[in-house]
Amino acid sequence: MLGSFQILDGSQPRRNPDGTSVYWRGVFPRSEAQVVEGSWDVSGLRGTGSFDWTVKDVFLPERRTVVHAGAPLDNQWKRWPGITYALPAQAWVGPHHSAVITGIARAGIDALIQLAGGKTPRGRTGLLCENPQVQDAVGRADATLNAGRVYRSAMITELWNTVAAGKETTLEQRTRCRLAAVYAADNAREAMDLMYRHGGSTSFQRESRLAECWRDLHVVGQTVTIAPEWYPIGGRVYLGMDPGLRLR
Repeated sequence: MLGSFQILDGSQPRRNPDGTSVYWRGVFPRSEAQVVEGSWDVSGLRGTGSFDWTVKDVFLPERRTVVHAGAPLDNQWKRWPGITYALPAQAWVGPHHSAVITGIARAGIDALIQLAGGKTPRGRTGLLCENPQVQDAVGRADATLNAGRVYRSAMITELWNTVAAGKETTLEQRTRCRLAAVYAADNAREAMDLMYRHGGSTSFQRESRLAECWRDLHVVGQTVTIAPEWYPIGGRVYLGMDPGLRLR
């Protein structure tokens, strides 16, 4: 089990020079942890098996600890061989959640396509797929989703090629990678909302695939790694201003 914790100096948490708290991560055997029952009560991602847990009076050897990735967000795996481990943190923190949300959006588009081919809305004589508005929504959703995915892939590829060539990535490259992850996530939300809206009453039935995708997508979208606050952080880079420790 992996958990985050603070180190205390006396009764106070240890802090960085800038005043922020120092966080560490530690790995614990399952036998040392106490599961907090009923702690994962959420609208989406209910099947992940997530839960809160606690430990008490447990000795944690240093070999099972690592500094929590915070600010600045540094790569802690450069000591291992391979391009993957040499990539800057911005190439995977943000894009990792972004990939999940775009995958769910794709499943949502597929769910509406399947529904539209067999559903005749109440009071209509034709199938849902024959509605020009539904046709427009599917086309828009697919284009919107893929626009974000292509931008994200292009930026990760650029960083990969830079590192593979033995060069250091630039702040502008890392900025674009983070922005591409957020943009892809926002496009996924827009595409999924289109599908949910045009699914009609099927969309709010708890067991429908559309409802499941919509709930799961919006839960993933709440994570800080793809939050809208990254847009002004990126904007500060382009304006020649200090973006802060989270991106620098």
